[in-house]
Amino acid sequence: MQLIRAERETGSLSESDIRQLIAQAFELASIDGKRVLVIIPDSTRTAPIPLFFRLFHRVLSGRVAALDFMVALGTHQPMSEKALRCLVGITPEEQRTTFPEVGLFNHRWDVEGTLVTVGTIPADEIRELSNGLLVQEVPVTLNRRIFDYDQLVICGPVFPHEVVGFSGGNKYLFPGISGPEVINLTHWLGALITSYEVIGSGYTPVRAVIDRAAAFVDVPKLCFASVVVGDGLAGLYAGSPEDAWEAAAALSARRHIVYVERPLQRVLAIMPEMYDDIWTAAKGMYKMEPAIADGGEVVIYAPHIDEISYTHGVIIDQVGYHVRDYFLKQWDRFREYPWGVLAHSTHLKGMGTYDAETGIEQSRIQVTLATGIPAERCHQVNLGYLAPEEVDIANWRKREGEGVLVVPKAGEMLYRLRSDQ
Repeated sequence: MQLIRAERETGSLSESDIRQLIAQAFELASIDGKRVLVIIPDSTRTAPIPLFFRLFHRVLSGRVAALDFMVALGTHQPMSEKALRCLVGITPEEQRTTFPEVGLFNHRWDVEGTLVTVGTIPADEIRELSNGLLVQEVPVTLNRRIFDYDQLVICGPVFPHEVVGFSGGNKYLFPGISGPEVINLTHWLGALITSYEVIGSGYTPVRAVIDRAAAFVDVPKLCFASVVVGDGLAGLYAGSPEDAWEAAAALSARRHIVYVERPLQRVLAIMPEMYDDIWTAAKGMYKMEPAIADGGEVVIYAPHIDEISYTHGVIIDQVGYHVRDYFLKQWDRFREYPWGVLAHSTHLKGMGTYDAETGIEQSRIQVTLATGIPAERCHQVNLGYLAPEEVDIANWRKREGEGVLVVPKAGEMLYRLRSDQ
């Protein structure tokens, strides 16, 4: 299918623009009579999912044999029925009366029998795709429920991303509704390259592996890739997951990257409520790291967060947060841990060095938590601690322009040095 696009270099699209593009895309996809599954992000992503939910229903109701929605959780915690309704913007009454035929599902990665193997990427191909960084075959598993449908619709935003370069596209399949094998390999591949190098860098080896895994999925795929700015959309693209993602990533690179003139010494990253643990709120550091001076500090300010990871916290407590080479130079000790967790550890700790002979680890920057997580646990996992009640945002703002920056709703806009443009 040809790519359909609507975009703005300034401002945002109107609802009419969005509705017309959706209608045109479904006409070209010959959607009538099909069973349709829409794959959407969870509440940790900013996107007008309620708008898409209603427009999809308006355009497709009465035309398709089924219209259901699955949340691409990756390994995030399943959403409650109430949270699912909130995600798509409907009330219990509307669910019973206006949308009774529409299914709302979590990707239950945590339930036995959810996954099916659709293929294997050979070791030689992984070597080629990863530029030689990894050499091993990878089983490709994902949610078997997708094969109950005639058409998959991927609908989600594109932002600079620490693992894959830019989010969106086939990432809603892997890791969105996939099993652990591709998740762990791609996240560790991103860690080997480093988040510092990957984030906002376009087509990456990680994206290449994800696209290769998606090629095993033979259910037709249509992607609506959006670029969210403020409360609106700067762009919306419909087509194959590869084409729609590529166009959206190009606009995201223009709308989601902030360039600063000089390296920042200290940043207060204020995390919104949509991040409920450090596993997700770590984006406040990822998006700032390229703009931080050597020896600088990122403070993740989130008084509402009192857990490191609801899914992986036990493992993180065991391994802590460390620079990449801390793991690589002690690989026999760490190789059996989930690679996705090790990757998260390195992404949050950032660039640095580790001397295996002396056991000295040196981080390029300091990462400090000003959250509800106690000081003892922060120190246990090798992060700094600042009591959230001691954070005076007004005083931080007074020092802006002196190497200090306050970032409200941190975690989405990427900050870079102008000299790196």
